[in-house]
Amino acid sequence: MNLFLNRLGATLLVALAHTATLAADAPVTDVPGSADHPLIKRFNGSWLAGQRVSAWDAAVLPGSAETAKDDKRQYAAPITLEGKVTQTVYIAPQGKSALEVWRNYEQALNAAGFKKRFVCERNCADLYFAWNKQSEPTKGFVWAKGYIVTPTGSRYSLTSASCADDGRMMVGTLGKPGQEATVFIYNSLAANATTGQVATYVQVVEPKAMETGQVTVDPAALQAGLAAEGRVTLTGLFFDTGKTELKPESKAQLDAMAELLKGQPALKAWVVGHTDNVGSFEANEKLSLARAQAVVAALTAAPYKVDGKRLTARGLASLAPIAGNGEEAGRARNRRVELVAQ
Repeated sequence: MNLFLNRLGATLLVALAHTATLAADAPVTDVPGSADHPLIKRFNGSWLAGQRVSAWDAAVLPGSAETAKDDKRQYAAPITLEGKVTQTVYIAPQGKSALEVWRNYEQALNAAGFKKRFVCERNCADLYFAWNKQSEPTKGFVWAKGYIVTPTGSRYSLTSASCADDGRMMVGTLGKPGQEATVFIYNSLAANATTGQVATYVQVVEPKAMETGQVTVDPAALQAGLAAEGRVTLTGLFFDTGKTELKPESKAQLDAMAELLKGQPALKAWVVGHTDNVGSFEANEKLSLARAQAVVAALTAAPYKVDGKRLTARGLASLAPIAGNGEEAGRARNRRVELVAQ
C-alpha cells in the first residue's frame, strides 16, 4: 500500500511539474508596448502574440481571391499601398472555432461600415501561400515570449501561428471617404488542428503622406551618374500605385533635373519608365510610358520650361529589370524612371 502511495505521489509530482512547464511556455501577457488598432479590437479573451507598427511603409496585399494562372504563389491582382502600417497576430482562447472567431470579426466590421473588396472562405490555401511569399506577413514582427501549447504538451513557435488549415481571408476598406483605411484579415487554426486554438492576423494600412524634405537631390550626382554609366535612376519621383500623375513630393527631383539640363544645354536625354512584371506586359508598357511622359511634361512646363526637343519619353515595362521580381524588395527597385543620355 505504501509503495502504491509513493508511486502515486511521484506521478502527481511529475504531472504538476509538466503542467508548470507548459504554463511557463504559454505567453501570459501581450507583446510589451503593443495595443489593438483603434479601428479593430480583438476577439474577446484573445492575447496579442505578435505585432509590427511602421509609421510609413509600403504593403502588398491581394486584390482578389485569385492567384496568378502561371504561378499559384503570386497574386492575380496585387495592390500596393503606402501609409501607416499596423500588423497584429492574435491567439483566441481554447474552445473557440475558427469560424466563430471569423464571424465575429466579420459582423463587427460590417457594423462599422466595412466595404469588402473580396472574401475567401473556402479553398484558400493557394491564396495563403501566395500571401506568405509575396507579402512576407510577419517580417519585422516583435513576438511575445512562449509558444502555442497543445493539450498534449506539444509546442509550436508563435511565428507559425497562421497556417493554411481552416483559413479564411478578406480585404476591404473602413473609415470616412477620403480617409479610408485598408483592412486585411486572415483567420485560421493556430499552427495546426492539434492546438485547439485559432490565430487571427489583422493588418491595417492607413493613408498617410510621407514626411518629405528628408533627402536632398544634388544635380552634380545626376551628372556623375550619367558620366559613369550613361543613365541614372531618378529615385525622387513618386507615383501612386497604377497611376501616372507625379506626386507633390517629386518636386525636389524635378528641380534637380531642371538644374542639370539648364547647366548642360547640349544634353539630350531619354526619360525611360520601367515597371515590375506583375500584371500584363501591355498594361505595364502603357503605364511605364505614361509615367515617363508625365516627367517630360512637368519639365517642359512652367516653372522649368526645358526645351521639349531635348527630352524623349519611352516605356520599357519589365524588359530591363535591375533586380529579381520574385520578392517585393526587387519589384520595388524595378518600378523606376531613369534619365538616359542620348
